[in-house]
Amino acid sequence: MSIIRSERTAAGLLLGAAALGLLLANTTVGPALLELQHTHVGGGAVDLSVGHWISDGLLAVFFFIVAVELKHELVAGELNSFAKAIHPAIAAACGVLVPALLYLAIAGGSGLPDGWPIPTATDIAFALGVLAIFGRGLPNRLRVFLLALAVLDDLVAILIIAVFFTTDPNLVELAAAAVAVVAFGLLSRLLRGRLRWPIGILMVLLAALTWWLVYDSGVHATIAGVALGLVMARRPAGRVTHALEPWSNGFILPLFAFSAALVVIPAVSPSELSPAFWGILVALPVGKLVGITLGGWLGSFTRPRQERGRIPLFALVTIASLGGIGFTVSLLMNELAFAGSATIRAEGTIAVLLGSAVSIVLSGVLVTVLARRNRRLHPRPAGAQIRTESPDSASETHHS
Repeated sequence: MSIIRSERTAAGLLLGAAALGLLLANTTVGPALLELQHTHVGGGAVDLSVGHWISDGLLAVFFFIVAVELKHELVAGELNSFAKAIHPAIAAACGVLVPALLYLAIAGGSGLPDGWPIPTATDIAFALGVLAIFGRGLPNRLRVFLLALAVLDDLVAILIIAVFFTTDPNLVELAAAAVAVVAFGLLSRLLRGRLRWPIGILMVLLAALTWWLVYDSGVHATIAGVALGLVMARRPAGRVTHALEPWSNGFILPLFAFSAALVVIPAVSPSELSPAFWGILVALPVGKLVGITLGGWLGSFTRPRQERGRIPLFALVTIASLGGIGFTVSLLMNELAFAGSATIRAEGTIAVLLGSAVSIVLSGVLVTVLARRNRRLHPRPAGAQIRTESPDSASETHHS
């Protein structure tokens, strides 16, 4: 199981699953896979296609893990004080604003403005995976800054999904979901002793009820996972996410990447591709690079004068290039933004994959150069152990 928890493995599985999905969709088995993806499973109040069971159902587990990580950082981690949070918060804000504005500048006048959230996301798992693969010997403060930045980025993504991709919500069902969430949080504080199993079963039932109420209310169902992760008591939440992490890394995220990338490449010339395609393709790697670098530079002035050079400009540009790996959350945003047009959605998916690929290559080169420079300037004693993952990576989840 330890290898599946690795950030390197998580990144490799995501990339492999997306590449396989895109490849198979454009072979003779593609039509059969697309038909399976659109096959409905369930009945009554919960009748979803296989694709929606993956994006609305399984992905709620991933967002539960993200919410637990977010709560950990806010309570006891790198975001637990204003002084710690302000620098990555400014970088994250600019890393959302600049790609959104760049997308709107390219595609806003074409009747496709709804795609602006797509290039604003950062895939924590993938970004940390690239850092772990190529960043041998880098100081841990760079990883900590990237983690804080990406966690705040995820918080913005969650808010965007909740606010901009919700239409006509059923307030009664949302109120019932809120009651179920509160009950779930209270029960999580009683998970001990002989009552652990009955309470645990009751919590699973409450989680399923919350998911259904949120889904049926018109709000995207992944928000249920976020709410449950935020209210669960820290210690049991840590144990649950530790148990869920291999399933998220090894099954849920690769399956989502495979399903989201299951699109037929349009048989058109580049000039016939929609402005949305070009908006995403440019805004994801370029917008994130410019936005995070600008925000990181501005945010450095909030630190004491003696700490302003703690993250040099080249290191900041390197972190910003990692922020352009949108992948999982960008693919979800694409599905939501262009739900009414299969053609634009397919082009958006390809743009997300290409834009993320550009960022992967660029960040891989920059991280390698930065790591080599750091090892040359700060050689370690022979036999010293070099850490590329966090000290608690074996017991805490670090995702996107």
